[in-house]
Order: sequence, then C-alpha cells, then structure tokens
Amino acid sequence: MDDDEVVIEHDSEESTGESEEDIAALEDRADTKVTKLRKELEVVKKEKLENLDGWQRAKADYVNALKRFEEEKKAAILLGTIVAAKAFLPAIDSLERAQMSGVLPEGFEGIVKQLEGAAQSLGLTQFGAIDEQFDPLLHEALGQDNAESKENDDHITAVLETGWKIGDMVLRPAKVRVSHFDEG
Repeated sequence: MDDDEVVIEHDSEESTGESEEDIAALEDRADTKVTKLRKELEVVKKEKLENLDGWQRAKADYVNALKRFEEEKKAAILLGTIVAAKAFLPAIDSLERAQMSGVLPEGFEGIVKQLEGAAQSLGLTQFGAIDEQFDPLLHEALGQDNAESKENDDHITAVLETGWKIGDMVLRPAKVRVSHFDEG
C-alpha cells in the first residue's frame, strides 16, 4: 500500500480477518498522513498570505507611482509655463510702455491684448496698482514719495513695471514707488 493512500474498509457483518495490530498500524498511518496534510496546509496558507501581502504592496507601489507621475507631470507643465512666461513678459512690458507713452503704432493695441490674453490663458495674472497697499512679498520698492496722510502710508504711488504671478507663485515682483508719511 502506498504511503499517500490510506484506505480503510469496514464490513459491518463480515470480519476481514485483520488483526488489531494491522488496524492500529493503519490508524497510525492515517494519523501521520493527516498530520502531514495539516503541515502542508499551514505552509500553503503561509504562502498565500505572503503572496497576498506582496500583491498588496505591488498595488500600493503602482498607485504611488501613478500619483508621483501626475505630480511630476504638473510640475513639468508649471515649469514650462514659467519659462515661456518669463520669455515673453519683456515683450509685453515694452508694448505696454510704448502704449502708455503714446508712441505705439496703430493696430498694436490688439497685439498687446492678445499677448495679455495668452498670458491669462496660461494662468498668469498681473498685479501692482496705484493706491494698493505695499507688500514686500509682491512689490519691489524702487523709490519713495511723501504721503499726505497716515492712511496713505505704505501705498503704491506709481507702478514702474507690472508684477506677474502664476497661482500664488510670484514670477516677477511689481516695481513700484511707495508713499511714506513723515509725522514730523
């Protein structure tokens, strides 16, 4: 009889002629086989848990990689936008200065509007206006003017160059003149 196969047959009415020793030996082999199968089952359960753990880790790594890829993609797009914006901001500045001085040839106003529209479509916003409160994080003070009252202290009196930002990030501070109230 093979070790892997244990067959016990019982005839309720006939005696098989097997001795009690033979039956005890068969029962011992059956117990041994059950013990062996239980150990194998434990090994298989352990392997299953290890495989499940490995799969869950791989899935988490994949999800994290996707998130990291999306963040890197957004950062690359933002960097590209910043580089492009910094490249064409001087052209906008030159056209705006020419427009303010009245020497901008006819028809160029439309080009200024197109460039400003393109900047806005990239998420860029202009800032820095006369009478705005001076903020050293947004404005670069290039000069100082006398304020007539305490309420006008630290306010912008002139915008020399418009500031630009994308979202909350300042690309270029506004270059301004600031009022200062002298109490004496």
